[in-house]
Amino acid sequence: MALKKIVNTWCKLEVIILIFLHISSTKTREIDDILVYTVATSETDGFQRYTRSAIEYGIKPNILGWGEGWKGGENIRYRPGGGWKINLLKKALEPYKDDKNRIVLFTDGYDVMFLSDLNTIIDAFKKTNARVLFGAESACWPDPELEKLYPVVESGKRFLNSGLYMGYAPDVYELLNYSPVKDTDDDQLFFTLGYLDEDLRTRLHFKLDYNSEIFQNLNGATSEVEMFPETNKEYTEYRLKNVVTHTQPLIVHGNGFSKTNLNALGNYLARAWTPEEECRHCKWGQIDLRRTLVKDLPTVVLALFFEMPTPFVEEYLMKIQDLEYPKERIHLFIHNNVKYHMPHVQSFVDQFSGRYKSFKQITPDDSIPEWTARDLSLDYCMQKDCDFYFVVDSIAHLDNPYTLQLLIEQNRTVVAPMLVRPEKAWSNFWGALTKDGFYARSHDYLDIVYNKRKGLWNVPFINTCYLVNATMLKKYDRTQLSYNKENFDADMAFCSNLNELDVFMYVSNRVDFGHLINPESYDVTRTAPDMYQIFDNARDWNQRYIHPDYPENFNPNKKTLQPCPDVYWAPIVTRRFCNDLISMMEAFGKWSEGKNEDERLTGGYEAVPTRDIHMNQVGWDPHWMIFLQRWVRPVQEHVFTGYFHDPPRSLMNFVVRYKPDEQPSLRPHHDSSTYTINIALNEVGKDYEGGGCHFLRYNCSVTDTKTGWMLIHPGRLTHYHEGLRVTKGIRYIMISFVDP
Repeated sequence: MALKKIVNTWCKLEVIILIFLHISSTKTREIDDILVYTVATSETDGFQRYTRSAIEYGIKPNILGWGEGWKGGENIRYRPGGGWKINLLKKALEPYKDDKNRIVLFTDGYDVMFLSDLNTIIDAFKKTNARVLFGAESACWPDPELEKLYPVVESGKRFLNSGLYMGYAPDVYELLNYSPVKDTDDDQLFFTLGYLDEDLRTRLHFKLDYNSEIFQNLNGATSEVEMFPETNKEYTEYRLKNVVTHTQPLIVHGNGFSKTNLNALGNYLARAWTPEEECRHCKWGQIDLRRTLVKDLPTVVLALFFEMPTPFVEEYLMKIQDLEYPKERIHLFIHNNVKYHMPHVQSFVDQFSGRYKSFKQITPDDSIPEWTARDLSLDYCMQKDCDFYFVVDSIAHLDNPYTLQLLIEQNRTVVAPMLVRPEKAWSNFWGALTKDGFYARSHDYLDIVYNKRKGLWNVPFINTCYLVNATMLKKYDRTQLSYNKENFDADMAFCSNLNELDVFMYVSNRVDFGHLINPESYDVTRTAPDMYQIFDNARDWNQRYIHPDYPENFNPNKKTLQPCPDVYWAPIVTRRFCNDLISMMEAFGKWSEGKNEDERLTGGYEAVPTRDIHMNQVGWDPHWMIFLQRWVRPVQEHVFTGYFHDPPRSLMNFVVRYKPDEQPSLRPHHDSSTYTINIALNEVGKDYEGGGCHFLRYNCSVTDTKTGWMLIHPGRLTHYHEGLRVTKGIRYIMISFVDP
């Protein structure tokens, strides 16, 4: 069987096989006097969760309506309906209508979790002395006018909810048949009217679970519940507690608008996550691609979006290309809405697009807004009959090349790799939502972001990077699932639609997948704008601009190069740094005239002038100071033992340009510094000839400078030196007088 068929049918196999395998090995006594029913017509994320919770506690539900079309009305989250559930159960209970010892437990199937085993549930039910028991909630729905007819209660919730109930079979059967009901009638109204019939209520010992002894309906009560860890001999299990009624409910129902709250609780309840084993539910349904033939691998639409100017796009694109997944199984879709990135994207397209199964690009000249482009990418996925839809925005750096494979293997409808701005709490998911659908911080958000808890987390909002199983895309049209929704941006619209469709969104931090770029300070009007990202995107700045051999400066088994006495040579920056710094200076273009009079300086006088541009002239002085602290100071402390000054201080930081017909050399002088650094920015013998530094006291010259390496030497007193003549080309060096 091709893998995509395995992926699409796994959920059904999970329901049919895992229930029986697990229950057969569960060490609980056999319970013959209870029947558990639910109604579910098809596989959903909520039903999978329901099934897993049942399996965890050795419960085998009887599933009514499976494989049939839903007949209980449209959109019953917002409108009355669900009478079909009554008629299905009525038929199922026909053989048991006279069995006085038989207990029936009915629950909804898509928004319910079991929190205990049937023994505990039955014991709790018998203590109520009810023959029929329903869950209770705080709202009288669907007819608020009936509120005045309800009996008054001393504590707890007053109104009936039809999502959870149980009772003895003859009594439940009589209740189901007290009046005819159409499939499209409202089941909650049906049961409410039965409860409000005093004679029927009395005859059936019909009660509500006011204080949530067994049934916890979350709508209107989310602030009343909290989780707590309960430890036994084997493990720690998270339990649910109602802090108002001081009870521990045994079944929880995310009715009405509380479904996202149930999703958050479901990350832990029913032993989904424990401190000992961490994410136990992560392994449910997981598949393995490693032995799958390339021709049988799922096809993926990889959708790349450039919606804002973004630092380090070149690295982002190379990480996309480095994904360990066969390109012949990937359809590539690119939406670039940023003219600045046209050369970056085009270079990638020219070099790599031919390796993919197909390719489609939307450019800035097409003037297509983000939400339209994202909807077009969904349509492109459908056109290509894709198995998965994989979104990667330009700010998402996938440092782990196995990200796509791992997400497919996780086998969830929608799953995102957790990506975080380095050393920040800013991520690509929200743990909770406000009532109007915006960000709220969940109780465990920081623990997840900082990897104190690892697992697979059901969350209400994801963005930037995520994988969608295309079976879900094929189920809904653009009126139901799109990136366009009033008052929401594209990401919020998509997630809001998923929440309304009860499609779960997971974020995984089981492994390190990558990180987020911070684009907020990115100014593309500057030359080499990535050079200015040393503060906001330090990790990426370091990877691009710090010399790969920089750590070797501290290798105890490697001697630091010393071309002259107390003059040290150390790799510090990449050639890209050098090129970008030169570009910044030449684009600015205002080189000094090399005269003693210099209005840029305090006092207006330079004793040993050069043709130069100061760092503060191009807005890079604060960046240079942090560079001195992070990268130069450790080398200085390593080579000049005993001298510490943190942070280093420097008033003179500048790039010098030597040209034969401009200023070819520099006369002998002392630097006004404790120590000086001199970084070669271009290559001798290629970009220029001649040049170098001569230390007169030691009659020692350094002429074979290395691009990106720095000379570091004392400034005052001992190291009287001169700049040797450049005979051809242009020589650029970066100078800093440290601790004057």
